[in-house]
Amino acid sequence: MSRMGDVLAGFHAAWEFESDSVLIRYERGIRTPKLFQALGERRVPLDAIAGVTLTRGKRGTVVLRVEPRPGADPLMEAAAGQLKESGDPYRLVMPADREVLAEYYADELRGQLTESGPADRFLVEPPKGPLSFKAYDGKASFDGRTVNFRWFWTGASSAKWKAGDQNFPVGELNGVEWRSPEVFEGHLRLLGRDTGSAAAQADQDPAAVVFGLGYGPVHESLPFAAAVLAAVRTSSPVAAVTAGGPRRDPADIAERIRHLGELHQAGLVTDEEFSVKKAELLAQL
Repeated sequence: MSRMGDVLAGFHAAWEFESDSVLIRYERGIRTPKLFQALGERRVPLDAIAGVTLTRGKRGTVVLRVEPRPGADPLMEAAAGQLKESGDPYRLVMPADREVLAEYYADELRGQLTESGPADRFLVEPPKGPLSFKAYDGKASFDGRTVNFRWFWTGASSAKWKAGDQNFPVGELNGVEWRSPEVFEGHLRLLGRDTGSAAAQADQDPAAVVFGLGYGPVHESLPFAAAVLAAVRTSSPVAAVTAGGPRRDPADIAERIRHLGELHQAGLVTDEEFSVKKAELLAQL
């Protein structure tokens, strides 16, 4: 291949060609897509690449793109084809006068590819944790072992308030379902090992957080989904299940009891549900 360390720079990113991988470094700047800034850099092993294309782009540009193998990248698996072209992290857009140089690198790269078809495991590293973001109805956080949903009283449905804050050890999960907030209404749903096909609406499902205007943007929710998906694929179901959880902040418990009381007064929670949920919250102290 080309000399180790050769760099091909384009708009928003630069690709460094190594003997066994391509290191993509994304620029930071007001014009750089926020997803690229969130990713920072990504090392793509050659055995994760199925092909290379070079096409004419818009407004006097050319586009060099590597095609990841299905199943090789948790980010693209979680995205499931929903990313806009401008947000594709595998595209390098360059001025048209660099077409000859881009063709040289494309040919060199093609000559090094030896794998094709679906990968049997993730070959590209997932985004690093811990990760968190604010959805419309709650805050999602992930520490590498457990996904936590903490509901917002201003956005969460009564069904979610009744269910309470949720904790999901990755060993109890089977996958994730991410729907882009840029395509109709988005959400992140965690799929349990016993999840059936008739899932509840995301705003009623305690295993899902929903996105709204300014909540759960792609550059926050998609890396989160990819990190969880990668952890699920590599987890041991037995080892991932933990008993109990960390003790909660008393101030946080008091706030949640207050919000529960407001739902009770509004008639959204019955007397019995209020008593049971209040006891559950107090037990966490």
